[in-house]
Amino acid sequence: MSTEITSDEVVRLYDRLRKEAESAGYHLNPDRERTKALIKGLLVNEKRYGYWSCPCRLASGNKEEDLDIICPCDYRDPDLTAYGTCYCGLYVSQAVVRGEKQIVSIPERRPPPEERRRRKMQVQKTGTSSLPLPVWRCSVCGYLCAREEPPEVCPICKARKERFIQFM
Repeated sequence: MSTEITSDEVVRLYDRLRKEAESAGYHLNPDRERTKALIKGLLVNEKRYGYWSCPCRLASGNKEEDLDIICPCDYRDPDLTAYGTCYCGLYVSQAVVRGEKQIVSIPERRPPPEERRRRKMQVQKTGTSSLPLPVWRCSVCGYLCAREEPPEVCPICKARKERFIQFM
């Protein structure tokens, strides 16, 4: 199987991801060359595995095991909130786009494989997650999300973080 990626493929996906990100209140890294290199990595992984695993993490090739690192990964929003960028740097915060914050190397949030397996077994055994997260509700449109902090911008109605209330 060839993993050769054309520049046209990269540009098409770049344009698509940029539009999708902007429509949901997110931002792609303004360094276009870095962003295109990351997008090329997504396309290579799609050809290898059949899904967009994060280009900066080692995928297993088993989609079920890699669900948390399929782009946009489960760690994107907490990383954006804490560091202004996701782990690989594809997505950045508004502060980074405006030049108010610099992109820095950030720690890996993804638990090691044995911890992910333990958590999965716990969920299968009990039917609940061992990591209870608060549920946030957008007071404008009702969008719900379970995470440590509400999103910076509601992906549905674009309301700011302040418009979210803790639901559960």
